[in-house]
Parts: sequence; C-alpha cells; structure tokens
Amino acid sequence: IGNTVLHILVLQPNKTFACHMYSLILSHDRNKEGPGSLELIPNNEGLTPFKLAGVEGNTVMFQYLMQKRKQNLWSFGPLTTVLYDITEIDSWAEDQSFLELIVSTKKREARQILDLTPVKELVSLKWNMYGRPYFCFLALFYILYMVCFTMCCVYRPLKPRTGNRTSSRDNTVYVQKMLQESYVAYEDELRLVGELITVIGAVVILVLEIPDILRVGAAKYFGQTILGGPFHIIVITYACMILVTMVMRLTSTTGEVVPMSFALVLGWCNVMYFARGFQMLGPFTIMIQKMIFGDLMRFCWLMAVVILGFASAFYIIFQTENPENLGQFYNYPMSLFTTFELFLTIIDGPANYDVDLPFMYSVVYFAFAIIATLLMLNLLIAMMGDTHWRVAHEQDELWRAQVVATTVMLERKLPRCLWPRSGICGREFGLGDRWYLRIEDRVDPNKHKMMRYTEAFKAQDREGYDKGSEKLETNGDTLCKKELSALSLSRSTSRTSSHRGWEILRRNT
Repeated sequence: IGNTVLHILVLQPNKTFACHMYSLILSHDRNKEGPGSLELIPNNEGLTPFKLAGVEGNTVMFQYLMQKRKQNLWSFGPLTTVLYDITEIDSWAEDQSFLELIVSTKKREARQILDLTPVKELVSLKWNMYGRPYFCFLALFYILYMVCFTMCCVYRPLKPRTGNRTSSRDNTVYVQKMLQESYVAYEDELRLVGELITVIGAVVILVLEIPDILRVGAAKYFGQTILGGPFHIIVITYACMILVTMVMRLTSTTGEVVPMSFALVLGWCNVMYFARGFQMLGPFTIMIQKMIFGDLMRFCWLMAVVILGFASAFYIIFQTENPENLGQFYNYPMSLFTTFELFLTIIDGPANYDVDLPFMYSVVYFAFAIIATLLMLNLLIAMMGDTHWRVAHEQDELWRAQVVATTVMLERKLPRCLWPRSGICGREFGLGDRWYLRIEDRVDPNKHKMMRYTEAFKAQDREGYDKGSEKLETNGDTLCKKELSALSLSRSTSRTSSHRGWEILRRNT
C-alpha cells in the first residue's frame, strides 16, 4: 500500500504537497536502507517512483528525490563536492534504463530532466569519453562499407545482348550474366570479396537490430523519431534487399537490378542517421523525419488523387493522336509519370508546334497548372515551414535527446571491455555498493542575499506604480493628464527605491 501511495504522489499536480507526503511515508518505512525499501519496489510497468517521476516529466519531484540521494563529500568556502547516486540513472547495468525511458516518452516535459544535475553531467561524461569517438568511428566504417557495396554494384557481371530487338523502343544492350559466368577473371574474384563483405555486413545489421525489436517492441522501436525509428526501418529493409540480391545471384534469376537499386538508395540515405552526432546537423534529421512522415505523407494522398485524375484525362485526350509527335502520353503508365513530373514542375508542359494539339489539352493543362503548381505546392511549402518553425524552437532539446539515445544504443551494443562503468563505487567512501557521480559545485554566499534585495526592489516599484495608477480618472482630458503624472510618479518612486536599494548593497559590500 505504501509503494502504491508513493507512485500516486509522483503523479499529483500539487508537487509541494506530494513531496511532504512522500517524506512522511518514507519516515515510517522499516526497510528504508535495504532491498525491500518502498522506493525500490516497481509497479506493474517495472517503474520505481524515481523512474516514474522521470517518465512523467515531474521535474520538482525528480530534484527532490535527487537531493535526498546526494552526499556532500567536502566543502571549502564556496566550493562543494557532491556525490550523486546514479544507481537507477546510469544505463550501464539497468535492463530498463532511466535515460532510455526519458527519451522514449512522448511527454516533452520529461526531456527537460536531461538538463538537470546530475543527468546532464552523466550524459556529457559518457558522450565525450566514449560515445562520440565510437560513433564517429562507426560512421566512417559505415561509409567505407557503402563505398564497397556501391563499387560491387557498378561493376556487376554483365554481357552483351545476343537476342534481336522486338520493339523500336527497346534500348537494352547488356544483360545479366549467369552464375557460372560471373566469377571467372581476376576482377570477378576481387568483386567477390567486396560482395562477401556486403553480405556479412547485412547479416550483422539484422543480428544487431532484431534483438532490440523483440526487447522494446516494433511499435515503440520504429515509431520514435528520437530513437531513430525511421532509420531502423531503412537499415533493416536495406539488409533484406542485400539478401534478396544474393539469392537472385545464386539462382541466376534475372531482375537483380530491382533489389540492388533499392538497397543503394536506402543504404546511402541511412548515412543521415550519423548526422545526429553533430549539434549543427542533428536537429535537421528530426525535421526531415517529421516532414516526411507527417506533412509529406498527408500531402501524398492529395497529390495521388490529383495525378490520377489529370493523368487519365491526358491519356484520353492523346489516345487517338500519333505518339511520334507527342509521346509523353502514349500509354497510361507514361501518362502517370509525365503528370507527376508536371506536378512537381520538373518539366514544362509538352508541346509540339509543328502539329495541331487537341483543344481540350490546353483547357485541362490550364486547370492542372492552377491546382497543382499554384495551390498544392504552396500548401506543401506552408506545411513544411510550420514544421520547421516548431522543431527549430526545440532543436537544442531534441539534440540532447538524440545524444542520450545514441549513447544508450552504443552502450548496449558494445562489449563491456570497451565501455567501462561511469562514476565512483560507493565502497571507496563507505557508502555501500551504489555508484556515485562526483560533481563540484560553486556556491556564491551573496547570491541568495542579492536575490532577496532584487525581489524587494521589484515589490517597491510595483507598489509605487499601483499607488500612482489608483489616482487615474475616467474623464478623457483629465485621464491623459493624470496618466502622465502617474508615469512621472512611478519613475520617481522607482528611482527612489532603486537608489535606496543600491545604498543597501553598498553597505553590505
């Protein structure tokens, strides 16, 4: 019952009352120092009261709990060394990491905890010492891997075509080699080494990604942009396309260019994932993800309807015309593709001034230009501008969350020998087996006194302004004169109170 009440208090809107009641309940806890403490009992979701405060974004309760768990090591004048207990915060030995819970929650208030002590210092320590070097090395290794895969695709086994053309539009001059013909010369063996590296890399990607999907869940793993959800979809699809290409090569099946081209596009697009390691580029990946999966997905439905309607109209208009004079609409698939290019203003409107075009073509194209170019494209630009404005106001906060998510990901995937535990063991100071983070804090002794004087000055200025404002009358001419006198009165009062305040400061100094 006591543990349930603690979890309820974390969710209370009256944070001051919740903190007092929290202390009252813990004062009657008989096992406050042992493993049976009320603070260490998780709820049905596996969250202790401390982790629940972080997930809910309750910064007041989080700071209150951290103050209860800190230990003052020594103090000398304004310098104070504090040991903060990071047992539940550090993700090194936690199955359900506190840091991972914060960045995976949908509440923006939770991400503000990343800027509080000692979470900010712990993340900075992990990222600067281990996270950033390992992440940059991983980015360099992935780019070299993609260069290897690209060279294997460029120099894939091809041979001249031997069959006759069946159509005047047939433009194929090379075809894919069979498996027995693909690895004969020295260049083929060199390409085989690169292909083996590519396949091994795809298998490693699947081996690293699938356990995380099973642990977290597909919806949460792919749905969180800060955790890199869309990029996880891209890299898993890329690995699957590599394996499909390998099977088609081993079975001598024609058409390997389809999965190979998809793999090239997805593999190089995944390079943008490594932009999160840089503060200048990290927030832009969030913007791209939100624009693609938010604005662009909604816009594509409207675009598909417009393109289908006008492409059908263009195909019907040119169905009776000679395709050699204006071949952009000679069949229905080409009409769809041409209308798509016209929609994005990639090409100008097709025209042939040597022949007479149908009158309806001009009418339909006029309507298409008004709806597509002037209306819908400007609508898309406005939607993306609004998304950019919203993300730009959170870019520092989003980048910190990206850094935390990347640090936790690297810490889970790298061996323990390459990533030692951060902090100091409490046994060195006689504090048990808990781990602590040592932080030096500089306390200004005059800071609180100065704040009290500042608040006093503000109160005096406010009282002087209120006294002057009470003398205002409702008459028009009189109101103007009284307003000027009230302003001069408030300024003189403010000047007097400020002068008195500075005198107090000088005497104290």
